[in-house]
Amino acid sequence: MSSFTIQELPEGDRPREKLARLGAAALSEAELIAILLRVGMKGVNAVELARLILVKYGSLAALARCSVAEIAKIKGVGLAKAVQLAAAFGLGQRLAFETIAAQPMDRPELIHAMLGAEMRTLERESLRAVLLDTKHHLIRVEEISLGSLNETTAHPREILRPALIHAAYAFVLVHNHPSGDPTPSEADRRLTRKLIDAAKLMQINMVDHVIIGAPMPGRLPYFSFLEAGMMQ
Repeated sequence: MSSFTIQELPEGDRPREKLARLGAAALSEAELIAILLRVGMKGVNAVELARLILVKYGSLAALARCSVAEIAKIKGVGLAKAVQLAAAFGLGQRLAFETIAAQPMDRPELIHAMLGAEMRTLERESLRAVLLDTKHHLIRVEEISLGSLNETTAHPREILRPALIHAAYAFVLVHNHPSGDPTPSEADRRLTRKLIDAAKLMQINMVDHVIIGAPMPGRLPYFSFLEAGMMQ
């Protein structure tokens, strides 16, 4: 390990100065994390510590999935730095939500862009209804249940209730697969069929059911029942 501190690096290589001069896009993930960490530990500067953390978890998404308590246990981090990292991840998720939600939310790639980063960090399945107006603009996102998805916890009446309360014209059902594989289970398929029929009876348009997974080479990080032709 290098014993150089950040201040001992050439000024052009220091993350804060580099960001101020070139913008965040010019920095690596490790350099951005280092700015939040501010200092490293004995024999390891902040950038090197950030690299070690990324190697430990394998990706930024996996790190973002960790709780504050788990991040705080990493050698050289501690509670204060863990809170700062969690806050940064939270702001990123909210910015993505705010930016994407201004568009009509009737395409699965937009649903994924709005909710994917945050829902991938969850260790349990979260079932949510994205409520839409007549132009398919976002009204609000309602969490229906948190835990294992099954036909008991995800009854159509519980899913449709928020749409009725908030007078939604349409909705998209969204849930995550913590395994990272967005392929629908048979329970997912049964629930979708039941919900399509129930929504028609209530004169509410069910636009899609999107399952959030993890990015993998050769496949989309989500599954869309609409794109698969399964919303009939």
